[in-house]
Amino acid sequence: MADIQPPIGTGPLAKREARLAWGLLFPTITAVALVVVLPLLAIFWISVKPVELADLRAPEVVVREDIRGDFDTAEDEATIRYRLRNSSQDQPIAGVTLADVVPEGLTVLSLDDRCAIEGRALNCDFGDWEPGLRETLTIPVLVEQAYLDNGLRPQDSPAITTGTASNILTNSTFTLNNFARIFNGDEFVEVLWVTLFYTVFGTIGALLVGLFAALLLNKSFKGQGVLRGLYLFPYVAPVIAVAFAWLILFDPFSGSANALLLQMGVTSEAINFFGERPLALIMVTAFEIWRYFPLSFLFILARMQSIDTDMYEAADMDGASPFQQFWYLSVPQLLGILSVLFLLRFIWTFNKFDDIFLLTGGNAGTRTLTVNVYEQAFAISNIGAGAAVAVVIFGCLLTFSIFFLKYISQEEGL
Repeated sequence: MADIQPPIGTGPLAKREARLAWGLLFPTITAVALVVVLPLLAIFWISVKPVELADLRAPEVVVREDIRGDFDTAEDEATIRYRLRNSSQDQPIAGVTLADVVPEGLTVLSLDDRCAIEGRALNCDFGDWEPGLRETLTIPVLVEQAYLDNGLRPQDSPAITTGTASNILTNSTFTLNNFARIFNGDEFVEVLWVTLFYTVFGTIGALLVGLFAALLLNKSFKGQGVLRGLYLFPYVAPVIAVAFAWLILFDPFSGSANALLLQMGVTSEAINFFGERPLALIMVTAFEIWRYFPLSFLFILARMQSIDTDMYEAADMDGASPFQQFWYLSVPQLLGILSVLFLLRFIWTFNKFDDIFLLTGGNAGTRTLTVNVYEQAFAISNIGAGAAVAVVIFGCLLTFSIFFLKYISQEEGL
């Protein structure tokens, strides 16, 4: 009777190889979890918390210590002063205490009822504090010659304060007001429409211009390398440099574009390209197309040059026109790379912040969802609302990616 062999992949060697593979992948999985998953979970957590910018620092007891009085000689009296306050204007602090060491050469004359001293160890119990509470504790002391000789000051041994406070980031308080705030009214619909317009037309425009540039440089000619380098300039140049170059070029008072249009008689007055609706949105979209078409150009050109030229020679012998060769031969070969580029450029453009912020600051009808994140989190100091907008962005991109990979990529054979 023949021996029964175990199924492929279930033997001892396969199991050892699987364990080894998981062991090798573990550092990568851990790095991805730390870099991607944990921040994403933190954003989801903050989006349902009533967190403002001031709440990022947990409530604590802030203390400042000094000694006051004229004490040039021994037997003079002075006062040790502690100024304490609750750093939070909203959260109370329970069980506030203070511990300090009185410098050698200072004799305590009297103490507050809430304080006690053993040797030189000072301990005070202030109980529970309300939000924003301030407290000033003064301790009269007698200055001895030893204190004058050692040159120490009370602040040389910092006082230690303790207290228990609820941290809004870690407590059990949750709210949906952040989402209600961003979905309230027509503002969100307008921001979403601007984002979609900027993303869709910016992505399609960058692909079409990149395709056109690749067609121009698909043939060898003198100076081809120089022209390729010039095509890459918008993508490799610092964004702040090219953004301010566009602002200067299209400035309504001193810009070259307005001066040229006025001299040609195209317009009778200067145009505020980045300050008027809907022209500002069109301009930032044109900037997106101009800045990022080189990426599409590189990928498309690389794919074009890998296509077998025999097909074009056969089509040319059959009398096919250049357009027919492009439409029936080149386009089917380019659909794969165009689909991948569209997916990547859509995601990147949807998340784009710096270009719009440098050009318009989100004004004149150019406020996208990413700009809204910045305004909610930092301009209004509502971290929770900013995180809620970020969650909406994640949901939109996840929905688009699933739809694209499930339907569009299958049609293109990816």
